[in-house]
Amino acid sequence: MLTIIAVTVGLFFAMNIGASGAAASMGIAYGSGVLKNRILALVLCGLAVFFGAWLGGGEVVKTMGSGIVPKETFTVAIALIVIASAALSLFLANVFGIPLSTSEVTVGSVVGAGIVYQSVFAGKLAWIVMFWLITPFAAFLIAIAAAAFLKRNFVQNLIKKPKAAPILAMLVIFMGVFEAFSAGMNNVANAVGPLVGAGIMSTGSGIFWGGLFVALGAILLGKNVLETNGKKITKIRLEEGCVISGTGAGIVTIASVFGIPVPLTQITTSSIIGIGFVNQGRSVFKKDIVIQLLVVWVVSPVLSMVLSYTLIQLLIEQNVYPVIAMAGVLISVFGVKFLMNQAPAAASPITEKK
Repeated sequence: MLTIIAVTVGLFFAMNIGASGAAASMGIAYGSGVLKNRILALVLCGLAVFFGAWLGGGEVVKTMGSGIVPKETFTVAIALIVIASAALSLFLANVFGIPLSTSEVTVGSVVGAGIVYQSVFAGKLAWIVMFWLITPFAAFLIAIAAAAFLKRNFVQNLIKKPKAAPILAMLVIFMGVFEAFSAGMNNVANAVGPLVGAGIMSTGSGIFWGGLFVALGAILLGKNVLETNGKKITKIRLEEGCVISGTGAGIVTIASVFGIPVPLTQITTSSIIGIGFVNQGRSVFKKDIVIQLLVVWVVSPVLSMVLSYTLIQLLIEQNVYPVIAMAGVLISVFGVKFLMNQAPAAASPITEKK
């Protein structure tokens, strides 16, 4: 029964990952009107996510299942707690209005289990954290270079030619599919990595079923995310949207090859800020944007780590003292939410410029 519950929670988590993250990859193509059919956009996203997971998700699954903590750390109960902690962290974040990274949340949950049994591979964890710091900065620099190139006169003249419109439209669709493919490579491990580590699923079956449910989540539950993201993205020029999607997809694909779970949300946000920096200069660095990035980077892994640690201590080790730590983290999250509410509202660096 515990195994069935663990698999059910993991696959449900996979569907939510697909709905909240993967579906956003087609936002540029759908919001700009290049893809007018919402169902077609979601189906393309779902197919790309599935094939990304199936063809390239294995290395990240191995990292989540046995690269951060030894495989022996995972029992069925601990795998269930780890996945539930990640899912609960995202739920709490939605309640508090704080955007979190799925990859960082899941890594934090795994680390929480490792801390309980003093089995964390510190070197591997440091390598992952280094990627978390480097990849958004790399995306920022790449976006600056690409946006500066797009502003050149000869590039603008090419873009304005009538013959360029269908080519640019196809490029937008391709980049959206590429971004969904990279999301499948990286994100499927968040839902099934602990299940594979516990021996509930093999790596192959975990990739297949995880990829399938991430794809189903994108197709069946991604409507609202696609609509919201599409409305926000319509003020981004198509060529800028290609830079954002292509930069994020390229970096995430490279990280996935090395088995590193990375936060696509922060990478995409950094790309947007990079383009905004070229268009508007230093005014793009708004205080609330910086605060939001720091919240995502810090709160994501810490919240899920403490939840996982606390639940394992309470339910498996039967130790009540970690409840104090849990209460402290929740108070901190409320404090972060309060600070974010106090920060002056500022428009997105891209959406200010039509």
